[in-house]
Formats: sequence, C-alpha cells, structure tokens
Amino acid sequence: MQESIELRSMASRVDVDDGTENKGSMWVLDKKLDQPMDEEAGRLKTMYREKKFSALLVLRLAFQSLGVVYGDLGTSPLYVFYNTFPRGIKDPEDVLGALSLIIYSLTLIPLLKYVFVVCKANDNGQGGTFALYSLLCRHAKIRTIPNQHRTDEDLTTYSRRTFHENSFAAKTKRWLEAHVSRKDALLILVLVGTSMVIGDGILTPAISVLSAAGGIKVDHPSLSNDIVVLVAVVILVGLFSMQHYGTDRVGWLFAPIVLVWFLVIGGIGIFNIWKYDSGILKAFSPVYIYRYFKRGGRDGWTSLGGIMLSITGTEALFADLAHFPVSAIQLAFTLVVFPCLLLAYCGQAAYLMKNKDHVQDAFYRSIPDSIYWPVFIIATAAAIVASQATISATFSIIKQALALGCFPRVKVVHTSQKFLGQIYIPDINWVLMILCIAVTAGFKNQSQIGNAYGTAVVIVMLATTFLMILIMLLVWRCHWILVTIFTTLSLAVELTYFSAVLFKVDQGGWVPLVNAAVTFLIMYVWHYGTLKRYEFEMHSKVSMAWILGLGPSLGLVRVPGIGLVYSELASGVPHIFSHFITNLPAIHSVVVFVCVKYLPVYTVPQEERFLVKRIGLKNFHMFRCVARYGYKDLHKKDDEFEKKLFESLFLFVRLESMMEGCSDSDDNSIYGQQTAQSRDYLLNENGNTISSIVDQTLSSVDSIVPVRSPARGTGTIGSSGQGSSQTETDELEFLNSCRDAGVVHILGNTVVRARRESRFYKKIAVDYIYAFLRKICRENSVIFNVPHESLLNVGQIFYV
Repeated sequence: MQESIELRSMASRVDVDDGTENKGSMWVLDKKLDQPMDEEAGRLKTMYREKKFSALLVLRLAFQSLGVVYGDLGTSPLYVFYNTFPRGIKDPEDVLGALSLIIYSLTLIPLLKYVFVVCKANDNGQGGTFALYSLLCRHAKIRTIPNQHRTDEDLTTYSRRTFHENSFAAKTKRWLEAHVSRKDALLILVLVGTSMVIGDGILTPAISVLSAAGGIKVDHPSLSNDIVVLVAVVILVGLFSMQHYGTDRVGWLFAPIVLVWFLVIGGIGIFNIWKYDSGILKAFSPVYIYRYFKRGGRDGWTSLGGIMLSITGTEALFADLAHFPVSAIQLAFTLVVFPCLLLAYCGQAAYLMKNKDHVQDAFYRSIPDSIYWPVFIIATAAAIVASQATISATFSIIKQALALGCFPRVKVVHTSQKFLGQIYIPDINWVLMILCIAVTAGFKNQSQIGNAYGTAVVIVMLATTFLMILIMLLVWRCHWILVTIFTTLSLAVELTYFSAVLFKVDQGGWVPLVNAAVTFLIMYVWHYGTLKRYEFEMHSKVSMAWILGLGPSLGLVRVPGIGLVYSELASGVPHIFSHFITNLPAIHSVVVFVCVKYLPVYTVPQEERFLVKRIGLKNFHMFRCVARYGYKDLHKKDDEFEKKLFESLFLFVRLESMMEGCSDSDDNSIYGQQTAQSRDYLLNENGNTISSIVDQTLSSVDSIVPVRSPARGTGTIGSSGQGSSQTETDELEFLNSCRDAGVVHILGNTVVRARRESRFYKKIAVDYIYAFLRKICRENSVIFNVPHESLLNVGQIFYV
C-alpha cells in the first residue's frame, strides 16, 4: 500500500470515457518523480497565483512599465489639440471646454475604467481582447470549437470560480450556452475588437512618428510637408526593420526615455501655465463642457473625435499587461502618467489661450526656445517607443488568435529567452510596415490619420466594455447595481465618442473600418473553415473495433518504426488513419495518435503538457498523446517536441507497469475505473486471453490477435501466435528499437469544398478565400518542423 501511495505522487490519473474507446485512465505525467504531487501542485499554484510584491520591487516594476505600457498614451499631447480644432480656434473659451473634456475623459476611461477595473480582469496577468474571451470560455461552454474535456480543468493555470446553480451568474451562463447564435455573436464581438487592435498597429506608428517629425517644420517653416513625410517614412522603415531583434535587447532604454518624456511635458506644462494663463485651471469645472457644446453645436460635437485621441493608447495599456503586476501599472499611472498628462494638456491650453493661431503645432510652439531641439529628440524617441509597444501588442494578439483557431498559421519567433510574451511575426511585420507607410504617405497630415485612429480606438473600447459586463457577471459575480454603474458610465462616454467619430468616416475614419473589415473577414473565414474541419473529423472518426476488425480481412502488416498520426481529435480514431490503412494495409510497429490542442489558458506548464493513454492491448503498441498548449505557448523545434513526447510515453509505460505490479485490487490498476462488463475477458480462436477494449456487441473483436513478440520487431494483426504479457523492460526496449528504426509523421491534408447547392457567398468564402488562405499560410509540417524525408501527407476532400 505504501508503494501505491508513492506511485500516486509520480502521476495523477484522470479517468476518461471518450465514447469510442475503452474506459481507462489518461495520465498527466510529472517528470519530477522525486517530488510528491501535492507539494509540486502547491508550488505551481503559488507560482501562477498573483504574487505579493515588496514595495521596492513594485516601484521598480512601475518604472519599467512606463516604457512598455504607457508610451502610446504618453505621446497623445503631440496631436490632440490640432485634431480637435483642425479649422482653427474661433473662441478662446472653446479651449477651456476642450481641456475640460480631456480632463474628464482621462479620469473616467484610463484611470477609473482601465487602470482600476479592466486591468483586474486579466487572465493570470495576460491582457487583451482574447484574454477576456479565454477567461469567459473557462466559466461557460461558449467556444465554438467544442474540443474541451474535463481533464483540462485540472490544469494549474485553469483557474476559475464556481457558483451556485440558482445564482445570477449561473443563469447568465445558461443563457449564453443556450443558443449557438449567442456564442457566435460573442466570437464576432471579440474578432471585431481584435481587428481594431491590429488596425492600431498601423495607425499608432503613423500618427506618432509623423507628429514627432513635424517638429522639423516648426523650426524651419520653409521646408515642405513632403520632407516631413519622408523623414517619418524613413523612421518607420527603420522601426519595422529592427523588429526581428526584439525589444529585450533595447528595452532597457524604453523606461528612461518615457520617464524623461513625461517629466519634460509635465515641466513644460507647469511653465506654460505660469507664463501664459493660470486661469486655465478653471477647466476642472465640468460646467465648461456644457458651455462648449451649447456654443459649438454640431462642430463642438464632431470635435470629440479629436479629444478622443487624448485617451488613445489605453487599449494598448491593457494588451501589454503581461509582464507587470496590476499594482505596478496602477502606481505608475497615478503617480507619473496621469498628473504629467494633465499638466501637459493644461500647459498647451494656457499657451493657446494667448496664441490661438498656433493650434496646428501647439505642442512644439509651446516649448521654450532654449530646450526646443532636446525636446524634439526626446519626442521622436518617445514616438518610436510608443509605436514599438503597439506593434508588440499586435504580435501578441495575433498569436492569441492563431492559437484559438481564428487566424491563419504564420511563423512566430521568440525574441527573448527571459520573457515568454516577446515575439516577432515576420509576415505580419512587413504587412504592417507597408500599410503604415501607405497611410503616412497617403494622408500626409495628422488630421485625417487622427480621425481614423479615433474610430479604431473607440470600437475597441466598446468591445472591451461588453466583454467586461460578462466578466463582472460570470467571473467576478458582482452585484447587478455595480454592473449597471460600470455599464452606464462606460457606455455614456464611449457611445458619445462613437457618435462623434461617425461624422468623420469620410474624412479618414473609413481607413480602420476597411482594414478591420478585411482582417475580420480573414479571421472569421479561417475560423469557419477550422470549425468545419473539426466537425468533419468528429463525425467521420471510426471506432477502434472497426480498425482492429480489419486485421484478419486485410492482413495489416506491422513494419518497423513509430508512426505519429496527427489529429485534432482528443478521442477516437481519426478518419485519415482509416483512410490510410484502407488504401495501404500496413501500420508501424508503434502507433501514437498525437493531438496538439490549444486551451483557453495563457500557458500550460511543462509538467502538465502531455496526456498519455494506451489504446487496446499492450501487444498492439498503440497510444494516444494529447499535447496541450496555452495561447502564449510556442511550439519548439520538432526534435524538442518529439523528445518530450517520447519521454512522456516511456514514463507512462514505466508507471503503468509499476501500478499494475504493486496493486492488489482493480481500484489501483491502470484499468481501475472500468466497469465490470469492460473487465470481462474474450477468448480468440487460438485460446489467447484478451481483455475487452471496445463495445462487445461487435463480433469482429473476437478474432483479434496481438502483435508478435517485441523481440522480432514486426508482426501481423490476425496472424497466429502466442500472446504473452511483457515486462516493462521488454516494452521499453521495443519502443527504443522502433524509435531507432525511424519516426514517421503522418499528417492529414484536408481540402475543404463547398457543396454544389451552397449559396454563392458560402462558395466564395470556402472555395476561394479559405482555399487561398490555406495556400499561402504555413503548413502544419512547417509549424512542427517535420523533415520532408519523414513526412507522410494523407489527402482527403470533404464538402460543407
């Protein structure tokens, strides 16, 4: 009994019933055999729980967060007032009204909504639209690809809260799960928000760099606007060309640059308030907002599109949350970012009260002459940092979408050994660069780019608000009064801004809408094709009884080597395998069905990555291995993945043998949870004893004969021979000899086609758009780095 207890510390058993195979046990393998499971689980849970940081460490992290999180928000003073008054300032009182709107927008949206509410809705420290969606997927069955399994809920990082069946959260959960249309609507909301964030990756570098480069023209008025655009384009090309180095190598510069930037604009603001008009502080009274709209009418309302730019970068704040605790984010914003931004805007407003004709270059003209060029250099550096943060956020959110089956497969490169989230996507990088240069050179001024930027930002914020409502109901289980207050305040501000940017759709606001429409179409069509492929595999999978029953009739030959059959199924036998052996009646001596599965968690610890299960009798040497990944995890090179897979397989064999050897009852054996019926034994025609592994109503199982002794390495299903139980050493030697003989990767090359009677838009989506995306995206074999000499593609066509 003591030995049995020790064995339970080596691996945790999860009893499964996949519907087509025998009820058995799937094992979560822990490589650290010398450490008890309870202690190890406690260590992991402590690791992934929100840490308690010392005051000194929080200050250091708050300083570092300035360079990663707040660059975009901090460069907004470069262009806000010009985009608010593109036709000039008619009445100095308008400056007071605009400043009052900026003050309360910064207070309500970045400070109250994002920093103190939304940032707490992170997924184990991960932020962004897909992080919220993943959090919801763990609390309700709303994923449109139904590959969840209850074993996934045992993961250390699969944190979620339970609630009473009669609670409002339970009712909300049942309401969401009741209809497929609601799940689809939620997915569409997430994809729209994601598409707009990707649009930010185009617009932020364009407007930030162009606004910073505009300082050249202020000191040299004779220069043409084309020179400014050329300088901005050169900076952008350099910025995107350096992306493959990653931010880790130059990231140590970001925080000092942004801190100096905030201190400089705050100091300039104090100087301008003192020099020009200290009465500008009256704008803290909201009465000036009422007067502004009353006096300005429709023009005052449409100017909200420019004021909206004062809170751009807030969505990037949440998307770039990964490397910092919420307390550090809050500290940096309240002590540095928020006061310095308020001082900067107040200083510019005080300058404009006396110089209303300088609104086009308000920021640079308000700088004292003695520090003009140093500030210009710092502004350019800050704009580059802001652009870098947005580009990195774009890479991260595309990686999340790719992992959840909502984006075509692209190459993802790690740029840092220390930080999991720092990645580089070459294809996306060059597409962003081309589009960013096109926007910069096409518009040539900040006003139209600002209109486009504001449209993208407000739509992302609206999507976040709707997702946060569900988070507050399902995850936090807040009282309905708190949910109502949050919803009312958020929508009151954001819908107001949304109505204002609609007036500027024809003045540049169409750019993010077109970009988002194209991105959304790509993501939705890819997800639709992925879903249909999964449904096809689910519906066409075959039972193990049918596969093994083919032995006597087809004489399946066991050839030396190991066959890794890749499938999206975590249970059942994939159709590609039956298709393969029907046309070529031979299988490898060892067959492993490999399912690479992404879960709605940010990472899966290495210790919990692989689930291993035996299929059929030991002498058949057939296994299932489920490799689980989070949306932040990256596949390593194939040799590393293959090495980990075989380590898990060998460990499973050892544990299985040890558990059977030490147990004195069925409860402790590998088949401990099988029913009495499934533990019955069948006799084949030669009298060999075989334990039942399938539905016993299928008579074809009676004729199954195990593969020959592993010492020979080959055999035939259906051939006569004495089946004998093998020791652990024998099977491990057999597996090693098969591995030395060669490993073959068998992948399905599924072609999706629309049915002849399908409607025209479905034919366009499936036969042209999805087919084109499949053609240009990376193949699964490339993702796994499978060498061509060991790759076997099995083609099949199905119609949807």
